[in-house]
This record gives sequence, structure tokens and C-alpha cells, in this order.
Amino acid sequence: MDGWTLDRTFHSTSGDVRWAALGPADGPPVVLLHGTPFSSYVWRGPARALAGRRRVYVWDMPGFGASEMREGQDVSLGAQARVFGELLAHWGLERPAVVAHDFGGCVALRATLLHGARYERLALVDPVALAPWGSPTYRLLGEHGDVFDRLPPALHRALVREYVSSASHPGLRSDVLDALVEPWCTQAGRGAFYRQIAQNDQRFTDEIEGRYGELDLPVLICWGEEDTWIPQEKGRQLAGLIPGAELRLVAGAGHLVQEDAPAELTLALGDFLRTAP
Repeated sequence: MDGWTLDRTFHSTSGDVRWAALGPADGPPVVLLHGTPFSSYVWRGPARALAGRRRVYVWDMPGFGASEMREGQDVSLGAQARVFGELLAHWGLERPAVVAHDFGGCVALRATLLHGARYERLALVDPVALAPWGSPTYRLLGEHGDVFDRLPPALHRALVREYVSSASHPGLRSDVLDALVEPWCTQAGRGAFYRQIAQNDQRFTDEIEGRYGELDLPVLICWGEEDTWIPQEKGRQLAGLIPGAELRLVAGAGHLVQEDAPAELTLALGDFLRTAP
């Protein structure tokens, strides 16, 4: 996986979390949150670039990537927000900058609005934040996960591969696609794939959507112009709900902006993180 390794473990209330820290130990901290059905691997390029000047924390959420996957595991958005708070305490970070993609956006927003986590600034990249969300395919997989989990391995892999592929506008390199798909094709990963979809429903954003106006910190919203998972109109709507939020559209990028336009996204994040509060 391009040398991407999470070499540390934190024992969270939802299972073991694999994480890593890049960059100078005394650098200003920034935490990167991934979405679904991805892992911290999607942040490898921006993380390495930002680590030139900052201490960059990356982690795979419980039930994702290299972190623990098991039957009966709570991997809902509510649980992930709780685990994020546990990690911030474990790392000793009181006001880090936070960058969150896809449902990581909901996790970061819930952690600060419901659980008191404090950030120096917040960047949201094509976040899950506003209803309605969840494509018909996503809902079908969640409602019938027990059926899809019985697919032969080759059909399960093909399904996951096609689903992940649709997050990119220009298309993913085959090695990148393989790296994103493989965790879901292990014995534990098959069940975990359908489990995380089944546990995530709209109530997790409904509970906070009316509170976005309370956010009192610099907020950048980046959005792929060609995102077919969550259209850019949601970005414009979200920017209008958060006081002072800046919206930056990324041309030629789909939902996986980190893969479709890594240079453009990293430049935008770097500029935002360098701006004085």
C-alpha cells in the first residue's frame, strides 16, 4: 500500500484503532479523518506533504482499514465521534486543526457540537453533513447486508470494486483501487463492509444539522465539482449555514478529491492551515 503503515494502536471503546503521526513532534497538530468505505490511505499524499511543517495524525476508524473489525462492533457515526474524542485525549491535543472527508465530516462535527471537542480550525472535504444522504445503492446494501454478505468472494470483490470506483471522476489507478478494496475482502472485512453501512443512518446528521450556526472557528469547505455521491449544491448549502465558512470547488474532481486532485487539495489545505486565526 505505497508504504503506508499505521504503526501504533489505541484501545478504544469500539475496538483497537491503528494510527500514526508524521512530521516534527513540535509542529502544529492537524488530524485527518477519512470517510466510507475508505481509510487513512486516501490521505497519504496530503499527509506527507503537510508533515513538512506540521505534526499530522492519521487513523483508521474502528471497523475500517487496518483497525479492528469484528461481529457486534459499534461502528456508527455516533460511536466514531466518541472514539475521536478518546483519541484526542490520548494524543493530548486540546485544539488541533482538523481535516475531515465524507462521513469523517459528520464525525468531526458531532465531536465538537455534541461532545465538546475543540479545534483550532476545521476543513471539511465533501462531507456527509446535510440530509438527505445515502444513495439508493447505499441504502440497499445497508438494508440487506445479511444477503450481500453471502455473495461468493469474487462477486463481493467486484461489488466493492465497482462501488469504490464510482467515488472518482477520472478513475482510480488500479493499484490505488486495489489498496482501497482489499481490506473489505478479508474474512473479517466482508462483514465489516455491510455492517458499517447498516449502522449509519441519517439521524446522526439530523441531530446536529440545526446547530451548524454555532460553529465559531475558521471553516474551509472543499468540494469536488464532479462529485456524484454528494453534489456540490450541498457544499453551497453547508457554507451558507456556517458563519464565515469559505467554499472552494475543485475542478475535475469527484468525491475522492484526495485521489482526483491531490495537488489542488493539498495546496488549499496548506493555505488554510497557514492562515492566522
